[in-house]
Amino acid sequence: MIIVNSRPSTLTLPSPSEAEQRISQALQQRLLASIDADGPMPFDVYMARVLYEPELGYYSGPRVQFGAEGDFVTSPEQGRLFAHALAVHINAISAALDPGWMVLEPGAGSGALAAELLPALDPPPARYLILEPSPHLREAQRQRLQHLDATLRDRVEWVTHPPDHAWQGVVVANEVLDALPVKRFEMTDHGVAELAVSTDGGGLTWCHIAPHAELVKAIEPLGLPSGYCSEWCPAMPDWIGQLSATLSKGVLLLIDYGYPRQEFYHPDRSQGTLVCHYRHRAHFDPLLWPGLNDVSAFVDFTAVAEAAHHVGLQVLEFTTQAGLLLGSGIHERLHQNEDLRQQLSLVAEFKRLMLPGEMGEKFKLLVLGHGLTEAMPGLADWSQRHRL
Repeated sequence: MIIVNSRPSTLTLPSPSEAEQRISQALQQRLLASIDADGPMPFDVYMARVLYEPELGYYSGPRVQFGAEGDFVTSPEQGRLFAHALAVHINAISAALDPGWMVLEPGAGSGALAAELLPALDPPPARYLILEPSPHLREAQRQRLQHLDATLRDRVEWVTHPPDHAWQGVVVANEVLDALPVKRFEMTDHGVAELAVSTDGGGLTWCHIAPHAELVKAIEPLGLPSGYCSEWCPAMPDWIGQLSATLSKGVLLLIDYGYPRQEFYHPDRSQGTLVCHYRHRAHFDPLLWPGLNDVSAFVDFTAVAEAAHHVGLQVLEFTTQAGLLLGSGIHERLHQNEDLRQQLSLVAEFKRLMLPGEMGEKFKLLVLGHGLTEAMPGLADWSQRHRL
């Protein structure tokens, strides 16, 4: 084990409350005990625990993560345009599916997407399945969906795993891939070194450990220079496989921030893509306040496409979030509202969602299909499949 650079100095961040500090300290003590017992903790194990440790992890505890009172705002929480644009494309897909088609949304967050998407689907799906492991988020989602008409609300079901029988429909995963645990690595003069979390006088610090064989297999061919640090997601192929295992006909719509591989491992990203969010401030220290930060990494969409091919899915489309919106024609409806204030609000929302300096280029849509040769013809003019 080689101890590597100490944690960077803490940025100017709001101070956690006493209750938050107790949660973080309890989780840190568990992490330290595990490290004392088993040795340095690979970063993907650490990331899984700080995000999903029962009652203490970021997504498993009672803290508010989303919206103005949380740590970040997702596209569905900007307003209704994102969900309505997505509905245009899903409506086109559903025309090729059986009447009993379903929607499966893993990691539904605050429930904002489901709340706007379900009423906009025509015809509505027979079932809207929400795959959410956190009991606190499930309750928040139930509350968010209370305003729906009973005929729609009764179609919603919370599940613990994808359907175990053949089904047709659409998987919608918005900002889920970025939260899958990743391994961190650093290139040295001797090859790939895996980064792990160790102890430093009762705190947490980084160290090198012998790299996992699959990590070496994935990274060595890239020819990255010594000192280059980045991430690789070992969990993603199984995640894709589990979601699509029983899908007999339909698509996976994966929306997240990321890049094709050539851009993901670009020389300008020599310190990787890992980012943390706390109360709407971004920082780059995942060892700070375990359990209180959203910890995520940008997505290597080429790796997602490769995993999809391995399980028999086809890459039907790849575009930006701006392409998703423009391809839906949603921009043509912005001025149909007679209320000037609502028009201005929708225009502002549209700009946030699609402009390059906002979310339009940073976020991508990858469409994976099974049993369909073309799913979303409106995206043809905005296709970027060649970049994968």
